This record gives sequence, C-alpha cells and structure tokens, in this order.
Amino acid sequence: MGLDLRKPIGYFFLLLGVILVGQGLLTQGAAMYAKSLGININLVWGAVLVVFGLLMLIPALLAKGGGEAK
Repeated sequence: MGLDLRKPIGYFFLLLGVILVGQGLLTQGAAMYAKSLGININLVWGAVLVVFGLLMLIPALLAKGGGEAK
C-alpha cells in the first residue's frame, strides 16, 4: 500500500505559505502591524509554512518508488 501523506500535506502547507508570504509582501508597512510590534506576521509565518511544506515534500518526492501504488 503506497499511501504517503507527506505529499498532500507538503503541497497544502507550501501553498498556504506562499499565499501568506504574498499577503505579507503586499501589505508591508501597513498600519495593522502596529499591534504586533511592527512585525510582519504574515511574512514570518508564511516563510515558516513554506519551510515546513518543503520539509514534508522533499523526502516524499525523493522516496524510492515515489509513493505510487504498483
């Protein structure tokens, strides 16, 4: 049974992270970041989600057999 959940989880977090990074870049310097001590939370957590997504995807894509059913 070739069920590997790392691929869909990795793609999901990678997509969510890219969306948050984009939102963070588009709203850089906005007044809403005054509540978070000037830290661009969207950019920071977007980057964290991108890294996590890649950490899930890379081993899944490099796994022998690619996780596909034969």
